[in-house]
Amino acid sequence: MQKVGILGGGQLGRMLLQAAANYPVETFVLESDPDCPSAHLCHHFRQGDIRNFDDVYAFGLGLDAITIEMENVNIEALERLEAEGVRVIPKPSVLRIIKNKIRQKQFYAEHGIPTAAFVITENRAALEAQHAFLPAVHKIGEGGYDGKGVQLLHEKKDLPLGFDAPGVLEKMVKIRKEIAQLVAVDSQGKTALYPPVEMVFNPDLNLLDYQLSPADIPTEVLWKIEAISLSLVRHLASPGLFAVELLVDDHNEVLVNETAPRVHNSGHHSIEGHYSSQFDMLWRILLGYPLGNTKAILPSVMINLIGADGHSGPAVYEGLEEVLKIDNAFVHLYGKSETRPGRKMGHVTVLSDEKQDLIHKANKVRQTLRVVSR
Repeated sequence: MQKVGILGGGQLGRMLLQAAANYPVETFVLESDPDCPSAHLCHHFRQGDIRNFDDVYAFGLGLDAITIEMENVNIEALERLEAEGVRVIPKPSVLRIIKNKIRQKQFYAEHGIPTAAFVITENRAALEAQHAFLPAVHKIGEGGYDGKGVQLLHEKKDLPLGFDAPGVLEKMVKIRKEIAQLVAVDSQGKTALYPPVEMVFNPDLNLLDYQLSPADIPTEVLWKIEAISLSLVRHLASPGLFAVELLVDDHNEVLVNETAPRVHNSGHHSIEGHYSSQFDMLWRILLGYPLGNTKAILPSVMINLIGADGHSGPAVYEGLEEVLKIDNAFVHLYGKSETRPGRKMGHVTVLSDEKQDLIHKANKVRQTLRVVSR
């Protein structure tokens, strides 16, 4: 039985471990919080810091393979483990590129991957010298996630909102749709594509309202998305599961926004919606099995459950029973005991062969199920 470690014990690790039950694998998790969502589902829990060389290196010794649930890990320790024969998926070389948004954008430019025009800014003074480049989006080089570390700069007076740290200033794009494309790559370089999904955002809050699979896009846009995503992962030259986030502009041109080299929020619907979920697929890659079937069983919609504003403390799920009455609705709670505003606490997937039915039920879930505190 192979021994596989996961760096990080949040909800992605939790869902990965739920899928691990189907395979002959002994699971290990490294996480600083002993009460994390993954702690009780793995065979072996190790408390430690995934950013610390000694913790990651000691954790990886004796494992057959190791993977991540977030990019903010100690890459030097993974490079040493890889040199000593541990399969690190994705490769540390990929994490070096993806972890830093400056290197990530430069990688796209070097390999002809379409992306928004950008300039590198070392500090706020360098940013303020680029006022002619506006409107643009400023992204901090390292440390941002889930919309944090991103500022929209529409005009010169917005420049003080930018970061006084190395970052990327990207030309603002008129976005028609935001798309995510999941690509699986095995150790022989074989690939499998999931149908792309469409993110529908709340324009007032700039938060994801829901996510539709498959995306409602013209065939020629689908071809561009698939070709660009395959080119990107082939240049990364690593096994793994990759979530490529793309923008479709007013002229149906496709640009890569960012890439996540791991299981991803945009693939949660695949648990019920596809023959092989993103979590099942990653186990196949980690353990050296054939890639799974990425076809959809039915179209789906996925709604994130976010901690309600004004609520911090022990989590209470208002409206849960009502949502569980909805046909083909599947609730996933992440086992986080404490809620706070904006925290991801779970998700709901709904399956239906009617798009309007999916949208109607997505709105019903959003209006009915709230995560509050006692």
